[in-house]
Amino acid sequence: MTAEIATPVIARSVAELRAAVSGWRRAGDRIGLVPTMGALHEGHLALAAALRRAGADRILFSIFVNPTQFAPNEDFSRYPRREAEDLAKLAATGADLAYLPAVGEIYPEGFAFSIVPSGPIVADLEAAVRPGHFAGVATVVAKLLIQAAPDLAAFGEKDYQQLLLVRRLVRDLDLPTEILPVPTVRDRDGLALSSRNAYLGTPQLAVARRLNRILAEIAADPSLLAAGPDRLRDAGFDAVDYLVLRDAETLAEPAPGRPRRLIAAVRLGATRLLDNLPVP
Repeated sequence: MTAEIATPVIARSVAELRAAVSGWRRAGDRIGLVPTMGALHEGHLALAAALRRAGADRILFSIFVNPTQFAPNEDFSRYPRREAEDLAKLAATGADLAYLPAVGEIYPEGFAFSIVPSGPIVADLEAAVRPGHFAGVATVVAKLLIQAAPDLAAFGEKDYQQLLLVRRLVRDLDLPTEILPVPTVRDRDGLALSSRNAYLGTPQLAVARRLNRILAEIAADPSLLAAGPDRLRDAGFDAVDYLVLRDAETLAEPAPGRPRRLIAAVRLGATRLLDNLPVP
């Protein structure tokens, strides 16, 4: 006889979420949060596994496609939404709760406040390509951390600038949550897993898998950086939004002896791909 897989509790309101979390707190459980926009893949599930290794007793996933981080010309309306499939994956991974708020639950009528980040972490890169994006990210992440009050929250390193932003958000606003960075999960060919990979057809996937290989060569020999954009375009990418070597903790220009990160964003058809690697 096979063991029955427990379906996670579903909360669609802040009140339902807090009722579940308060019960866990009374029991002395440590709570881990995985904030997502759904279309879950192995990368998301790896965040839950990392939280368990870090000591979380209860795992909470939020699934919310956040409209405020999309520009009017971006893919909010077509972003993949797969609630039934996502819940099945959460059941298989042993998640305890899925928080599935509607837009009106996060941004009720008359909502009038947002968090607008500043400083070197958001001086350029995604902040320049997608104006207003990080205000949407910061606001929704702050709301989720306030609503769920987790002990830990896991964020993947694939969206590296976002990870640094969230760590600064928690530090500057004195939010009592530890942010756990988790290494990027890749397919067998090195492509960073992303919900937006679903937009890519088979020929485009073949091109996409060249991104990490080129970045790995540059990370091993940063003298190749200047020629990197041309190499990426020659490999089949339609545009290179940026390819930079930055301080791994501040995103400033790297100084001798400081940890460094190679960060890239490229376009393939209508899809943007982000990736990054540490540089020895």
